[in-house]
Amino acid sequence: MLLVSEKGENDSSRQPAIKRGAEEGVEQGAGPDLGSECDKVFAGKSGRLRLLVPLDGSRLAEAVLPSATALAQRYQGEIVLLHILEQHPPSQVHGERHLRDLAEAGIYLEEVAARLRLEDLAVAVHVHENREQSVTRGIVEHVQELESDLVVMCTHGNGGVRDLLFGSIAQQVLQRGPCPIWLVQPRKDGSAPSFKLRRVLVPLDGTPEHEPALPAAIALARAFAAGLCLVFVIPTLTTLVGEAAVSGTMLPATMRAVLDLAEQGARSYLQQIVEQCQKQGVRAQGEILRGETVLEVVKLLERQEIDLVVLASHGRAGLDALLSGSVAPRLVGRVSVPLLLVRATSL
Repeated sequence: MLLVSEKGENDSSRQPAIKRGAEEGVEQGAGPDLGSECDKVFAGKSGRLRLLVPLDGSRLAEAVLPSATALAQRYQGEIVLLHILEQHPPSQVHGERHLRDLAEAGIYLEEVAARLRLEDLAVAVHVHENREQSVTRGIVEHVQELESDLVVMCTHGNGGVRDLLFGSIAQQVLQRGPCPIWLVQPRKDGSAPSFKLRRVLVPLDGTPEHEPALPAAIALARAFAAGLCLVFVIPTLTTLVGEAAVSGTMLPATMRAVLDLAEQGARSYLQQIVEQCQKQGVRAQGEILRGETVLEVVKLLERQEIDLVVLASHGRAGLDALLSGSVAPRLVGRVSVPLLLVRATSL
């Protein structure tokens, strides 16, 4: 059970879904009706996909450019390069010079834009002139002001901006947009990873609130002729947490039966989704895993050539739990492929 939940998006808050899956059995296999939702995901509010790319002048931040370029080319979209001037900017960021004034930021963004325009891309630049105390708030406000359809950002490695991203930017963007966020992990040497999209991983937990990840994944798979891998993780007795772990200790035989029934429901559920993906012209396969969510997903990523993970997430206060052990930041710290965060629906 991978995707985030309304009560904090960690493994313990997802345990009720195990019971529901067991009680509902194959009824859980009804699956979502994807229909035309796939065609709307990257259509763009103005009919043209607009990608917002915040840059701070560092090479690390530019690691997103191959992804942004490929997406803009495939969807005939527009890239908007953004820099937010800070009230008290540091002299360096990630060991490199930091953009500290309007003229310097404008020159830098135009240099990046010129390189991108050589690829026949539509590129605009925007420097926020009024100095902001909170870069996070500035980015969120510009998502709305510039009518952005997708934010493409670098995780900037461990800690620092990555924590800022999950603790604030992702929450506010998903709340106010909802605008999906494409996260790129730089290589260990700080260079930009090349873009490729051959196989997309979509972890699911059987709840409708997290199924918005599916239209986004299908749309990308169709656009790039990629395949989908749909994964559903069922815990084992030893990986249960919270109240379910207590029940498993006191009534192990009963809990084993509950988990086995949940697996049957998950199998039927995934089969229904695979069939709908195939109707949309996308190659897809489902896989049931047993164990701890993040560990099993990481193992799957290591076994197979996965190029992107698509996750649905709430943009409410519960997203703050991401900083204390929940799925998305734990994946960012352990995988090298990009993640696409899509807003989960509310029940």
